[in-house]
Amino acid sequence: MDLNVCCGTGGPEDYRRYNLDLTRMCGTNGVSRCTDPKKHLKHTHTLTRKTHTLIDKVMDLAKKLSIFVFLLCVLISLRNQKAATDSRSVAEGPSTRRNLGEDDSHSIAVVQARLKYDYYSDSCPSAERIIRSTVRELHEMKNVGPALLRLAFHDCFVMGCDASILLDSAGDVKSEKDTPPNRSIKAFEHIDAIKSILEDECPGVVSCADIVVLSAREGVLLVSLSLALALSLSLLSLCVKRAYPEDAAASLPSPHLNLGEALRSFAAKGFDARETVALLGAHSTGKVHCSFFYNRLYNFSGTNGPDPSINAEFVMVLRSQCSNSSSQPSPAPSPSSAALEDRAVKMDYEGAGNGFGEVYYRSLLEGKGLLFVDQQLTAGDDTRPWVEAYAADAPRFRRDFGLAMFKLSHLHVDSAAEGEVRLNCRKVN
Repeated sequence: MDLNVCCGTGGPEDYRRYNLDLTRMCGTNGVSRCTDPKKHLKHTHTLTRKTHTLIDKVMDLAKKLSIFVFLLCVLISLRNQKAATDSRSVAEGPSTRRNLGEDDSHSIAVVQARLKYDYYSDSCPSAERIIRSTVRELHEMKNVGPALLRLAFHDCFVMGCDASILLDSAGDVKSEKDTPPNRSIKAFEHIDAIKSILEDECPGVVSCADIVVLSAREGVLLVSLSLALALSLSLLSLCVKRAYPEDAAASLPSPHLNLGEALRSFAAKGFDARETVALLGAHSTGKVHCSFFYNRLYNFSGTNGPDPSINAEFVMVLRSQCSNSSSQPSPAPSPSSAALEDRAVKMDYEGAGNGFGEVYYRSLLEGKGLLFVDQQLTAGDDTRPWVEAYAADAPRFRRDFGLAMFKLSHLHVDSAAEGEVRLNCRKVN
């Protein structure tokens, strides 16, 4: 064998050095075994499997670490809240004091009881690995992270994380998919694909509701590792046997809401102004069709001009992306036109990976919010300070977003007590 080809041109010393390396890789026969491509390919596959195993171990460790960090944040937050309230109690007098210790202990107990990352560790140990690997494979073909996150929000915000959004219309069931807020929701086929694999591995064990939640978490991981580590969502949710189309149509926030309407919509689910601003930060990724904001670009509210809260130069950019000309006159093109139905603008239009959250909030401060409901966050005394805070402090946003999503995953936690583990996510058993 030509040593120059396999081992370099340095002579015997190089040969001994390279032969040692090849012995480690190819076996005790050294160079001679390197000529067998099948053995080399087998070794490569072995390294690949070991690499994936290592990645899974790192992810499991990261999940456990995130649980600890999250609980620590909760404890610190509760302690700070207790200290602040105690200070107010001293100033206000005995009549306004409360027994915070008892409330805090109860809150911590609820958090610890419901935070179940490893619920399927005994019944289906490979569940989370299957969901993680499938979401990764889907992501390689298409950016599925934003769609999975949006699907989870639209499911959980209505009557809790119960997979009601996955049901198709059939018999007495009227689907939530047909309601106006959900007509642009995607990723249903991704949930079907994951469920099919899980049913082959662990029949009748993993609920569709938990698949939605876990898929959203893995989707966020593909967008931002640091954000995913702050994102704690509970499991052990069964699937309800009905859908809630009327509630979905009434409660899901519209992109056209003004600030007061948006705050009332989120307050109805128990979220304050700070949590509302944090949750809308999910609009940092994905894309939005021009039909959702076209009215802001032309004859806004009958003014024969664009929404004055939009940066003037940004109006021209959006017009050029949603039509054939940036100088298109008023009125706006018909919402049913192909230009609006088929064209979309990326939410992270400054470029993916530029900082989940901070770019979104900084854009709002510059008058570059795509959706009216987003831009409105800069108009309120209770919301603008949080927009400014998150624009300047990404770790704070990630923490608050994680806490708000955890709270979202606990809405109506008892609503699915009579639920089931569906065999097909699109219909009841």
